[in-house]
Amino acid sequence: MTLVGGGPSDPGLLTVAGRDALLDADVVVTDRLAPLAALATLPPHVVIIDVAKIPHGRTTPQEEINRLLVEHASAGRHVVRLKGGDSFVFGRGGEEVDACREAGIPVTVVPGVTSAIAAPELAGIPVTHRGTSQGFTVVSGHLPPSHPESTVDWAALARAGTTIVVLMGVRTLPAIAEALTAGGLTGTTPAAVVADAGQPSQRVVRGTVATIAALAAEAGIGAPAVTVFGEVAAIGAPAEVSA
Repeated sequence: MTLVGGGPSDPGLLTVAGRDALLDADVVVTDRLAPLAALATLPPHVVIIDVAKIPHGRTTPQEEINRLLVEHASAGRHVVRLKGGDSFVFGRGGEEVDACREAGIPVTVVPGVTSAIAAPELAGIPVTHRGTSQGFTVVSGHLPPSHPESTVDWAALARAGTTIVVLMGVRTLPAIAEALTAGGLTGTTPAAVVADAGQPSQRVVRGTVATIAALAAEAGIGAPAVTVFGEVAAIGAPAEVSA
């Protein structure tokens, strides 16, 4: 089995190693955030299995995905698991590798371009910048800060002095902004949301910690989107759209 990180939707950002793996596949198990346009060039014998997980919609349990990978690979087929971004950055790629190896199936991992860096970059936002930010932290916003299962120390992030990049945080953005403010991050700190990065529908909403949640909601921003908090979020912003 080959686990391929497909990058942020644009097939041009798929690595050469990832493309070569796809061309050698018998079965491709893919999801909605992968570069689906790359599948159009595959030979007709390749079986494509969609295991998309759609927020508040159709979903495929992780256990079923693991079962499909093991079943097809055990039958002697070259299985490519194609995921969006990088498979090991909030992609559950490690779980799928473990399931295959426990079944005695060898696995090759092909890294992908992670949206945590690529989405801001496609919007002209560097996650680090000399004299502005000496580091960045990537966290999941899937759970709101008040959730008992959340392990993110939002107050510590607010004091860290580095860029904060939040994935899967559209729904929880108001609570995240509030937690960062409560932790000491100034409400006037620049913030930006990049939606549909790498796609023709890409949109960027810029504001501040205090305003970004309302601005994103007003713009109708939905998943997938990446949020950036920090001074770098103002870089490259036209003055007329800054808030």
